[in-house]
Amino acid sequence: MSSAETPAKRGRLRQIAQAYRITKKSDRRVGWVILAWFLGVGLVVGLLGWLLFPIFGVVMGLMAGLLAALVVFGRRAERAAYVQVEGQAGAGAGALQMLKRGWTVKPAIAFTKNQDVVHRVVGLPGIVLVGEGNPSRARHLVTAERKKHARVAPEVPIYDVLVGDGEGCVPLPKLVKHVRKLPRNIRPAEMTELVQRLKALDAMRPQAPLPRGPVPTSTKGARRMMQGR
Repeated sequence: MSSAETPAKRGRLRQIAQAYRITKKSDRRVGWVILAWFLGVGLVVGLLGWLLFPIFGVVMGLMAGLLAALVVFGRRAERAAYVQVEGQAGAGAGALQMLKRGWTVKPAIAFTKNQDVVHRVVGLPGIVLVGEGNPSRARHLVTAERKKHARVAPEVPIYDVLVGDGEGCVPLPKLVKHVRKLPRNIRPAEMTELVQRLKALDAMRPQAPLPRGPVPTSTKGARRMMQGR
């Protein structure tokens, strides 16, 4: 093992430990659930592996149990992170940052003094305007932004999304999934030109006082673990 690999592995272990501590604050049973999945999947795969390949049965069981435990932990850590930040200013922007390849996220393109904000996502569906805050004020703010964006990109579909638990709103934990499920309307090549046109619109805006880091490291850590980084 090289000296460069040791700090990286130590850092990942610290990240996992921190994610576990944060998750346990709102999910007291997370340890028992992870252990149950590790033992259950490990025993089943191990026994089947032992019958088919006696030499590798134990190894297969351990690897399968560990993989199952990591997947379950990642999902529960992400869920716990959403629970902890739900209702905080900027939580929607933090969740949208999980949209990576093929998406461009611009937090707080419009806002009010009461911390109602509108975030913008550009992807193959077109333009997605995501409002969070007071439902009435956020809806009004999204409507105003929709008109501005329609003037700049009249041929591009625009979707409105309000984050919250009320009628017609999308709960924070389901926000990213909701955006990803929107229909594809434009080609990847068209996105570059669209983003450039929207930059001209953004150049005339004041800087938004969006709180930094609304999403705990448990969500980021869970995502990295799921990606094997």
